[in-house]
Amino acid sequence: MRDLARVVAGTIALHGLAGADDRVAVAVSGGPDSVALVWLLRELAPDLHFSLAGLIHVNHLLRGVESDADEAFVRALAARLNLPCEVARVDVAARARAARRSIEATSRDVRYAVFEDAAARLGATRVATGHTEDDQAETVLLRLLRGAGARGVGGIRMQRGLYIRPLLECRRAELRRHLQALGESFREDASNFDRAIPRNRIRHDLLPVIEDLAPAGVRALARFAELSADDEAYLEEEAIKLAGSSVLSDAAGVQVKVGGLAGAPPALARRVVRRAAELAAPHASLARRHLEAIRRLAAADKQDGHLDVPGLSVDRRGDALVLSAGRPPAAGIGEFEVPLPVPGEAAMPGLGATLVARRASNGEVPDLDRARDVAVVQAASVTLPLAVRNRRPGDRFRPLGAPGRRKVQDVFVDRKVPRSERDRVPIVIDAAGRIVWVAGVVMADECRVTAPNSGVVILELRRQ
Repeated sequence: MRDLARVVAGTIALHGLAGADDRVAVAVSGGPDSVALVWLLRELAPDLHFSLAGLIHVNHLLRGVESDADEAFVRALAARLNLPCEVARVDVAARARAARRSIEATSRDVRYAVFEDAAARLGATRVATGHTEDDQAETVLLRLLRGAGARGVGGIRMQRGLYIRPLLECRRAELRRHLQALGESFREDASNFDRAIPRNRIRHDLLPVIEDLAPAGVRALARFAELSADDEAYLEEEAIKLAGSSVLSDAAGVQVKVGGLAGAPPALARRVVRRAAELAAPHASLARRHLEAIRRLAAADKQDGHLDVPGLSVDRRGDALVLSAGRPPAAGIGEFEVPLPVPGEAAMPGLGATLVARRASNGEVPDLDRARDVAVVQAASVTLPLAVRNRRPGDRFRPLGAPGRRKVQDVFVDRKVPRSERDRVPIVIDAAGRIVWVAGVVMADECRVTAPNSGVVILELRRQ
């Protein structure tokens, strides 16, 4: 068994994670990785000349008494070590519902907000988290499977701002053995075995296969992340240089010289486009295909052209592209969202329309070939309550009969919905934030009726 204290000390020293006068707070869930981190940093602090500022724990209130037991465990650990303990109790499920976001994304945002606030109260200059080499490998695989480039597969950074990850060169199993050798206990989170979560499927199903094929596969994936991060840092530096000579920002928007993009390698040109887009519209949501579309507009022979991508408007004007924030909603129409009870209706005076929802009555055989202003939905496919809103940047769903998921923006283009009307199209969503029906355009494929006798909901758009 490796001497983990020596491994972690080498990681801290090599990457300058903590040193003289640093006060390190430790984010502790109660699981084996974070608990082992506490004991290792406690052992190393005197020799590396940093001090432990305290422990930070977030109770997400997701697992009832188990969550409370995790909190009690962390409080007891801090008391044993005579360290301050900052605990935050946050109803993550309620926040996720209110924001219509996933539990995982909401949990992450909550944790890092708590860490920063707690670090300030503890006077900490660093917050250490228990990410391991296994976590790095899982992250690389997840991002590769989602089509990420060098920026994404660079994975978890050893240090980013306030945060340090001293265990990124340690395996999860090693940390468990280390705690066992110390005679220290830890908490197990049952949700880590829920295979409905993609990361857990990678962890329990895919990584064992990889290690069977290549025993050092996890370590190789972690090295790949480190090398990709180095490559990305170099390419970003070069892109900054190129942007300095080809990107101009003024009151008219952000201008990009076409010649600068056309003569650059694709890897640099994409990064220049991304940097220009971030200047023009910081909240724009651009995927690789959007960057490629902008590059194609720059490479085109014609001297004019227009392109709309999520949150961003791009115009070709002679030898330059002009990037600006996406077009505002139609006059008088801002973002809206109103509840749609079943049965009941949602009035939208600004649109001159009302959406009506009802359940099919007993014995009613719904006509599945209805007019475009009516949608018949399998009741079991949606989670109540429903709501009606207009489009949001990045909206995506699988249209009825389509082979895969598509952006609402692309569906509008395909269905020839005028640009001036797109912000006026009501979109029905369920309680999980999933698109059920782009009213008057197309419903979601997963909401189609497959069992009429099991209950259906009829949605109708009534125009004034």
